Amino acid sequence: MGNATGVEITGPLGERFAEILTEEALSFLAELHRSFDGRRLELLDLRAQRQADLQAGGTLGFLPQTREVREGDWRVAEPAPGLEDRRVEITGPTDAKMTINALNSGAKVWLADHEDANTPLWENVVQGQLNLRDAVAGRLAFTSPEGKDYRLNDGPRPTIVVRPRGWHLPEKHIRVDGQPTSGSLTDFGLYFFHNHLATRPYFYLPKMESHLEARLWNEVFTFAEERFGRPTGTIRATVLIETFPAAFEMDEILYELREHSAGLNAGRWDYMFSVIKKFRTRGREFLLPDRDSVTMTVPFMRAYTELLVRTCHRRGAHAIGGMAAFIPSRRDPAVNKAAFEKVSADKTREAGDGFDGSWVAHPDLVPVCREIFDGVLREKPNQLDRLREDVHVTADDLLNVAATPGRRTETGLRGAVSVGVQYLDAWLRGTGAVAINNLMEDAATAEISRSQVWQWLHNGVVLDDTGEPVTKELVERIAGEELAKLGGDLTAARDLFMEVAVADDFVDFLTIPAYERMP
Repeated sequence: MGNATGVEITGPLGERFAEILTEEALSFLAELHRSFDGRRLELLDLRAQRQADLQAGGTLGFLPQTREVREGDWRVAEPAPGLEDRRVEITGPTDAKMTINALNSGAKVWLADHEDANTPLWENVVQGQLNLRDAVAGRLAFTSPEGKDYRLNDGPRPTIVVRPRGWHLPEKHIRVDGQPTSGSLTDFGLYFFHNHLATRPYFYLPKMESHLEARLWNEVFTFAEERFGRPTGTIRATVLIETFPAAFEMDEILYELREHSAGLNAGRWDYMFSVIKKFRTRGREFLLPDRDSVTMTVPFMRAYTELLVRTCHRRGAHAIGGMAAFIPSRRDPAVNKAAFEKVSADKTREAGDGFDGSWVAHPDLVPVCREIFDGVLREKPNQLDRLREDVHVTADDLLNVAATPGRRTETGLRGAVSVGVQYLDAWLRGTGAVAINNLMEDAATAEISRSQVWQWLHNGVVLDDTGEPVTKELVERIAGEELAKLGGDLTAARDLFMEVAVADDFVDFLTIPAYERMP
């Protein structure tokens, strides 16, 4: 293993970890940390200031100081090789089996996830980088404990696009000058260092809340390109618009990254979480009903996706649709049929709206998504020529959460508690994407569950079906009843869920206290 100056590795050394944690790679991480971590922390402070403003009665809107950017005539760079046609993208973590399945799926793009579908268990962080490097080299293989062999197919494979952790998460097992490094810079730096000559270094950027955070990423990209003598624009990045504030800064985010931009994605689940989080103390105007009621056609979600397509295509950038959480079952034909129908309807809406492609979470859904986008695109690689000039979205449209139909029920509350606890149990054991009730749950959907419980509890919600007020005692009783149904020892997960769902102070991300519990 490397021994770069000022760098300390506190995690255990697994087999082949030294191939990733070389002195040269760690020196690069140290350069990134010393150059950019101070600004990262300043931007996180700005998030906190904005949250305080919202809780004091402020609101969100299009920024007056960046009006020239929104009204200006500019475009992002032309689509990069391997990213011209993105009609179907598959997402998933970077363990060996999932990596091979994704690369054999027939999708156009694979989102190699070091974020919401992964957990930052030290072994996952480094082994994921090993798997990515082996996949890029075409030599990745895996044999399951049952003896089943997994190998990469010959022929075309999806373009790899890596999603690093968000700006808010540290990497506690790598310290520079005595301080933990950024999870974002660690994931980016290790992948770029080991693969920038062997493949195109493309990234998905999560959880950003402002164009200033996009500017920091752009500075990181420019630094890396110059450091290794790569042309400007070698690195490309697609930004997930998955926070409420970012929806008001889409133009500005594209502008900051314009030489490195590969478009925007509608990160729908984290977006719902962010809507709850940002206005969590503002009463009925921002109270959402049961999660199942908040579809992509409700007014505030419709406005967000329409604006995303309009903004992207005006700037020559791809607009990528969101994840349909439904997953098929190879054992239950009825579940399988329902999942296919729901995914088909979701992707049909997106293709009709002008999206250039969309996400699926399971290889069996790749043909469903591809067929729908094939029917719209035909021989074209994308829909960048559909400018959607008919779309006119105002700030009030984006903020119109109150128009969301639906009820707040005990069934919805029970579902939120049960899903939240089950997901956290898996997360603490190192698994970040979990099939629960025929839905693919990840950190984003778990965040919706716990933040909705918190919002209902702290805003005096009375359940529509039972007439019972949501109290801490009710949540605790339901948690106990749901745990009894599930069986097993879920005490640690239950305790963590209660900490982030009912405490007086709202924790920004449940993964922060969860990571503290992780070795």
